[in-house]
Amino acid sequence: MARRAKKSENGGRNTFQWLQAQLGELISNTAPGDRLTAEPELAQMYGVSRATLREAMRTFEGQGLIRRRQGLGTYVVGHPLVLESGLEVLQSIETLARKINLSVSMGDLEIKRVEASPEQIVELNLSDGASLLRVTRVILTDNRPVAYLVDTLPEHILSAEELEGGFTGSVLDFLLKRGNPQLTSSLADIQAVLASSTIAKALEIQRGDVLLMFSAKLFTATGEVVDYSQSYFLPGTFRFHVVRRVETDQLRTVNG
Repeated sequence: MARRAKKSENGGRNTFQWLQAQLGELISNTAPGDRLTAEPELAQMYGVSRATLREAMRTFEGQGLIRRRQGLGTYVVGHPLVLESGLEVLQSIETLARKINLSVSMGDLEIKRVEASPEQIVELNLSDGASLLRVTRVILTDNRPVAYLVDTLPEHILSAEELEGGFTGSVLDFLLKRGNPQLTSSLADIQAVLASSTIAKALEIQRGDVLLMFSAKLFTATGEVVDYSQSYFLPGTFRFHVVRRVETDQLRTVNG
């Protein structure tokens, strides 16, 4: 077992910062793809609780430097390429990846018919009991799961038969290439969520790990909703930014 490191004597926040520094050095000295020492041993080595250790590890997980795999341990990733986009522009993961020459592929794919909810029946102008097509898949970069995507659409917009050939993972790109219907905008709600057991297994992470989730509706030029989507992204692999304009009327009001 590695020799126990000397812990900061100031306690509290200084101890946590000391722990992060120790873990950062450990990770930087571990080759990408190698597994780190098990959490119980690390906690003992650094003289901290496992809860404190996990909290410190989340920082590096959020940066995409490590991955915790259910039942297998924590692995060093290194410095991954980051997929970056402005939130004012809707682009697929494939489009973002091409900009930085990052290899993207589709992992597990499930296409399933599901019953429309009362809200979806009203918004999509469907009859009672109508079914929708749900497309669930995992997106990989360099053969590593980085996103879990779920799109739900009316079958008159997209059928299972259309996806039997040529579908590479992006419903947005598929519809844009087809050219019908004409898509114009998307309204998304963004929040941090904890990975469910199903999503954690698909992304090869721990249940309860934090993910960035986009819950969105896709609109046509006539205002019709044609797609409900939930997109779950691994932190550290994706970076989104917002361009905001200054409200000059507010400044004039303040200045009188």
